[in-house]
Amino acid sequence: MDRIVQGIGFCQVKQVFAPYSPHLFPDAFPGASPGDCQSKDRAKEKGCQGDPDQYGNHRAPRIVSLKHHWWWMMNTVWDGMEETRDFDGHILFIEEDHYIFPNAYRNAQLLVDLKPKKCPQCYAINLAPSDVKSRGEGWESLVAEKMGNIGYAFNRTVWRKIHAKAKQFCAFDEYNWDITMWATVYPSFGAPVYSLRGSRRSAAHFGKCGLHQGQGSSNVCVDNGSGAVELEDADKVPNIKADWPVRVIQRQEGYQAGFKGWGGWGDRRDRELCLSFAYMYHVKDPSSS
Repeated sequence: MDRIVQGIGFCQVKQVFAPYSPHLFPDAFPGASPGDCQSKDRAKEKGCQGDPDQYGNHRAPRIVSLKHHWWWMMNTVWDGMEETRDFDGHILFIEEDHYIFPNAYRNAQLLVDLKPKKCPQCYAINLAPSDVKSRGEGWESLVAEKMGNIGYAFNRTVWRKIHAKAKQFCAFDEYNWDITMWATVYPSFGAPVYSLRGSRRSAAHFGKCGLHQGQGSSNVCVDNGSGAVELEDADKVPNIKADWPVRVIQRQEGYQAGFKGWGGWGDRRDRELCLSFAYMYHVKDPSSS
């Protein structure tokens, strides 16, 4: 992975590393500290430390690092990095298992330009439907729906709204950052959080190996490329038209307000570390709020 990043030559690159990772601290928090409770241990009976989640499970460093990493990255990109901390425009976020189509950059530019005119209530733009398995509808229209987690971009105004909900984000007993956003942060904005996209995807999730697939020693997951994405001619050129209308998908499927979370995020140390990320580039003392 590191060599791939080092080999990028078509644009400027700045590589940053999350400092509080279980990979760097395998024998101390946020890795596994000596004396930590595991699984469904009872702290008083076993003499171990830790706070169980709502289902009685103690923290698993590999799991909670998902939410920590995303929140640290967001705070670092928006408020920490010299290159971006004064940038107010849209920033596009993609991940290592997202395949970006040749038309993605131009389509993103078009969506950002059209958003204030076509969908002023939209918070973001997306390169793919919120349903990660969908290739899009193929309509001759733009689509406004719930924000997806593949190829999303928003501006500093939206980031400030998200950052203002740091307490809710860090306190919610859910180890997935995206489910945390859908179930507690977005609903707190007071109105549906729409994202504008085209009716054909410009990015896709590929591969079959992930957090929950074949991570044990007896069932190691090997990705043989079966998840490769097939491109059509329409995916190679900008395929969004400025005169298209917008179809609003008002029924937002999936996780919503009221979902209590899958857990995994009950330990007060994780919640405190999460909050510290929110204020690490600000003068404000997290203990004062």
